[in-house]
Amino acid sequence: MQQRDLLRMCVQNLLRRKARTLLTVLGVLIGCCSIVIMVSIGIGMKENQERLLREMGDLTIITVSATQGGHGKSKLDDDAVKKLRGLAGVTEVTPRLSLENYTVKLYAGAGNRYAADWSTVAGLQGSSLTEMGYTLLSGSPLGGKAGEALAGQYLAYSFKDTFRPEGSNTVDRWSAYSADGKAKELPPPYFDPMKTPVTLVVETDSGQKVTMPLTVTGTVKEDYNKGPETSEGLILDLADGKKLLEQIRSLSTVRRAFAYSSLLVKVSGISQVAGTEDQIKKLGYNTSSMESIRKPMEKEARQKQLMLGGLGAISLFVAALGITNTMIMSISERTKEIGIMKALGCYVRDIRRLFLMEAGAIGLLGGLAGCVLSFVISVIVNLVSLGGASPGNLAGAVLGGEGVTRISVIPLWLMAFGIVFSIVIGVCSGYYPANRAVRIPALEAIKSE
Repeated sequence: MQQRDLLRMCVQNLLRRKARTLLTVLGVLIGCCSIVIMVSIGIGMKENQERLLREMGDLTIITVSATQGGHGKSKLDDDAVKKLRGLAGVTEVTPRLSLENYTVKLYAGAGNRYAADWSTVAGLQGSSLTEMGYTLLSGSPLGGKAGEALAGQYLAYSFKDTFRPEGSNTVDRWSAYSADGKAKELPPPYFDPMKTPVTLVVETDSGQKVTMPLTVTGTVKEDYNKGPETSEGLILDLADGKKLLEQIRSLSTVRRAFAYSSLLVKVSGISQVAGTEDQIKKLGYNTSSMESIRKPMEKEARQKQLMLGGLGAISLFVAALGITNTMIMSISERTKEIGIMKALGCYVRDIRRLFLMEAGAIGLLGGLAGCVLSFVISVIVNLVSLGGASPGNLAGAVLGGEGVTRISVIPLWLMAFGIVFSIVIGVCSGYYPANRAVRIPALEAIKSE
């Protein structure tokens, strides 16, 4: 028999018992819809976890610190920077100088009216900040001039107005958050650091002070994975940081060997983080990154996906029993037809292919309808979670986007998987009935009523 003859007979046989075919397809539809929706919820949970991690910081940054508080064999110096830059997967390494061992104060305004009694100040390689993933919210990056600095996103809120009475001399930025955690518009700070010169004052252990006037050229986005200086601190160019640290060390009573506070290592992708961390640890350094948080969350999301997918698969396997039952009943009704086909010289493989084709067609129809229904349900669920139907919400419910939280996410590969899986289930379910059909002797089949 030719392929087109098999297709024509397949369609005729499915249409001969429309109600039975429809009910069997409906079973596959429900099973396919269940597995697609369940898996899509798991994917939605994973998407939300990844968005949460991205908000917490750059996932491809590794912070390297020295063992034994910097007194071990592995020093954080220029040689260490060269070693780390030579590791596979590393795209950039920038040293970080910190003044955390000294008392740091900031002043601004006429007569030093505004003062910050504490702040985090770090020296970084200005030319590498963009490649390291620092996001500039306003202004311009460090241009290499002495005395330039970048302000953390909320630096201005760490200042108090010394002309105001204690207790009412600060601007509380946390008041912009409601009881349910939603952010409102931030209250304006006392001054704009980009328009007002800032003076950095560092007090050494000998009681002497080192002063450095600064010009803030821009503001960077808060990212604690890179350092607290991105929030309420200042970022100096590495050259200025070294110069400042040298002045401080010359006035200190305790002379320490020069070493960087830490090194920030950026790798090419999330998949490279774990391997690069292992290589760095073998060199004798300590490491920290978002990998320790990301891995458990990813494992938990994968387990939930498997659990939800398994629940959906149960429905599809129940539908498979319905296909098997339908095909067995079809064989019982078409025994004489099978005998005639054999008597006319039809190959056994053609009879088997015919029944497998009918079972596969039921799986295909159920899979297609199930994926369409799953997509509609997914969009409705996402619209409800986003606050109702609107053009903006509809685009977010389907495509997602920055700041959009979707409960259900159905990528194209999941829809393709749902269709293919339904076809495979259909063909597997029809295999036993098809073998049973070809084993019926031709003479007995012709004699049957």
